[in-house]
Amino acid sequence: MASQDWFDKDFYKVLGVSKGVSEAELKKTYRKLSRQFHPDTNPGDAKAEAKFKEISEAYSVLSDKDQRAEYDQMRAMGSGPRFAGGAGGGFGGGFQGGANFGGGGFEDVFSNLFGGGGGGFGGPRGPQRGADLSSSQTLDFIDGVKGTSIKLTLRAGAEPTTIKIPAGVQDGQKIKIAGKGQPSPNGGPAGDLIITITVKTHPVFTRDGNNLRVTVPVTFAEAVLGATIQVPTLGGEPVKLKVAPGTPNGRVLRVKGRGVVTAKAEGDLLATVDIAVPSHVSDKAKKALEEFDGLLPQEDPRADLLSRAGLL
Repeated sequence: MASQDWFDKDFYKVLGVSKGVSEAELKKTYRKLSRQFHPDTNPGDAKAEAKFKEISEAYSVLSDKDQRAEYDQMRAMGSGPRFAGGAGGGFGGGFQGGANFGGGGFEDVFSNLFGGGGGGFGGPRGPQRGADLSSSQTLDFIDGVKGTSIKLTLRAGAEPTTIKIPAGVQDGQKIKIAGKGQPSPNGGPAGDLIITITVKTHPVFTRDGNNLRVTVPVTFAEAVLGATIQVPTLGGEPVKLKVAPGTPNGRVLRVKGRGVVTAKAEGDLLATVDIAVPSHVSDKAKKALEEFDGLLPQEDPRADLLSRAGLL
């Protein structure tokens, strides 16, 4: 964008913020407006697309500390002392009368203002980076663990872009795709695409870092006598695990390599034993259980707990 365009565009007004707006508030406002007028939200709406470009242009200048200072200085000079433009009535009809800066005229003044180098007023500026784009995506639990690909339409009328989501992405994580944001207005690098990920919960599995957790019911007899049980895995066939005789409730059994697997790490599947207590027991079973209990050592399993609590 040529520098003289800044006289005609009030970027603060475009974004609806005051001149003293903080960086955090500026970013918050931009994100809100960006979501409101994004082409994906308003397909086929030319006015919304034009507004989106206007917002992105304003933010690309005001979010850059150096460009913002330059813009503020330019606007202050444009609304302050008027420059002498000679007998022809000023520059472009916009500057009339006022102070005279001597033989250098406009070119020297604005050359100094914008860094010089022969461009003068309206001369070439350094390439600006394009604005970032933001998107929110919801993934199934298995896709968050194993990775997936999604298609996004980044701009109205453009072909969908395939975005690879890496394995192990967490709920709430932000992924930056370099160069997939708004193009630069003057030949600079494109902005980035920032994707905020929401991962759905799973009815069986939960994440624990790179490990997956699952609760596996076992019968009282299996816990006492030992058994080989089947344990589900995420997206694969069940695996067999040995439950050792005398396994207590809550013991965790580990299946190596069946958790979250990424290029940098490999998690495990952690199966927590949950002893299932039957809600209905026949009279015959009750009698057998009473006989079994009578054969056990007569120890109070809560004695140590009460002692450590200072009650014994």
